[in-house]
Amino acid sequence: MVTLTSTQPAPTDGTVLELDAVILGAGVAGLYQLHQLRRQGLRVRAFDKAGDVGGTWWWNRYPGARFDSEAYIYQYLFDEDLYKDWSWSEKFPGQPEVERWMRYVADRLDLRRDIRFSTAITSAHYDEDRGRWTVRTDRGDVVDTQFFISCAGMLSAPLENVFDGQDSFRGDILHTSKWPAGGVDLAGRRVGVVGIGATGIQVIQTIADDVAHLTVFARTPQYVLPMKSPAYGEAEQAAYKARFDELRSTIPHTFTGFEYDFVHVWAECTPEKRREVLEEIYEDGSLKLWLASFAEMFFDEGVSEEISEFVREKMRARLKDQRLIDILVPTDYGFGTHRVPLERDYLEVYHRENVELVGIRDNPITRITPDGLALADGTLHELDVIVLATGFDAGTGSLTRIDVRGREGRSLTEDWGRDIRTMMGLGVHGYPNLLTTAVPLAPSAALCNMTTCLQQQTEWISDAIRHVREQGGSTIEPTREGEEAWVAHHEETSGATLIANTTGWYLGSNVPGKPRRVLSYCGGVGTYRQKCDEVAANGYPGFAVH
Repeated sequence: MVTLTSTQPAPTDGTVLELDAVILGAGVAGLYQLHQLRRQGLRVRAFDKAGDVGGTWWWNRYPGARFDSEAYIYQYLFDEDLYKDWSWSEKFPGQPEVERWMRYVADRLDLRRDIRFSTAITSAHYDEDRGRWTVRTDRGDVVDTQFFISCAGMLSAPLENVFDGQDSFRGDILHTSKWPAGGVDLAGRRVGVVGIGATGIQVIQTIADDVAHLTVFARTPQYVLPMKSPAYGEAEQAAYKARFDELRSTIPHTFTGFEYDFVHVWAECTPEKRREVLEEIYEDGSLKLWLASFAEMFFDEGVSEEISEFVREKMRARLKDQRLIDILVPTDYGFGTHRVPLERDYLEVYHRENVELVGIRDNPITRITPDGLALADGTLHELDVIVLATGFDAGTGSLTRIDVRGREGRSLTEDWGRDIRTMMGLGVHGYPNLLTTAVPLAPSAALCNMTTCLQQQTEWISDAIRHVREQGGSTIEPTREGEEAWVAHHEETSGATLIANTTGWYLGSNVPGKPRRVLSYCGGVGTYRQKCDEVAANGYPGFAVH
């Protein structure tokens, strides 16, 4: 058997590496999955095209990148010492600190020796006769493995080539998810940012001070909430570490995997009390208004409109200018039905003399020219740098960009191109021993504190693999009936929400031709965990183990 480490070249003599499991990705999910399977005694390797551990926190090093989950809940909870031996410097740390934490975890658990970096998995084909996967990489690796586990993340397939003429631009084009590790000097340059989602907002509010001129191209307005990120000294660090047992027992069972949950009932509160609750939560400076104010905002149009107007009011008061308000304040969808960004003086950026806001909903970008961006009305905005905060092929793109083939050579890219289906976001019928995290039809596709959901999914996968081996089996695969039942449950659950009535990446609407479906399970993190636990406890109904 050949063993590969992150520093060894791939064999060139046709040698096949035999493993029990291959893990795609070395981010939050991949590191923990590797740790768990190694503890079972399995021969396992993780492969990642990034140069080091971190997943999204390795790739997304753009200016202003930072947590919007509180640092003390964006952690692994399986090891108290691992949790307490790391100290965060603030409530919502920036990317460099998060990346250091990921490296701390990898080194503490001695994971690097079983990770191959700067290596992209290009194909994974299932051999029905042998019940095993053949995995190939762009560096010539050929791996024969029993289990193929995707821990690639739900926002890891960036939409990069979105405009005609990109190759003609004489300046620099940067996608936020592929920002150069050494940074980019933007001082004195004319910079255009395309996109005002969560990422675009972080970039805009960060670089406005540095550039000569900033042009923001805004299509879809966003409800935003102010972020408050107090510094943590020894006292604050000791305080949150003292809550470890509390957090470990409660976070996995809340609606979104955060520390807070919905405790107020709209109908039981007077109008004055509702306003008091909204004001108090708004001042928290977190995502709490979205994830722990009134759950009715997701189901009742009247409640949604009242809470939406509350946030609009806050935004209008800061923007002041009616033209800015018309472009930046949403009116055609409800608060919380799209991803809600946190910001730090973002709205005030548009009052700066060196910042120009260009609305492109009714006057879209038509192409990139050698000198800048051209709009439908013929306007040309001359630029030195174009920053694309244009989003991702969420949930599916990390796997559909790989040649994944299951039984009878069926293609996952083609299957998901027709209809996005999974069994609990943990597997796909027709693909035995393909086990998945952060794919559609699970909370980890969008509506979750990611560490909470990814820990749960990797633990379920580890237990499922242990079950297969203890039963003397070799494969586990969702049944057609099991998958169909979960899809039906997912549709019933998501269809009851106002999210289903919107457009955006939550439904794949940002990718031309992508089948429309609410990507995330909307029944709640705690409920999803309970359903997964029940499946495991009852011998994995809905899955065939052979």
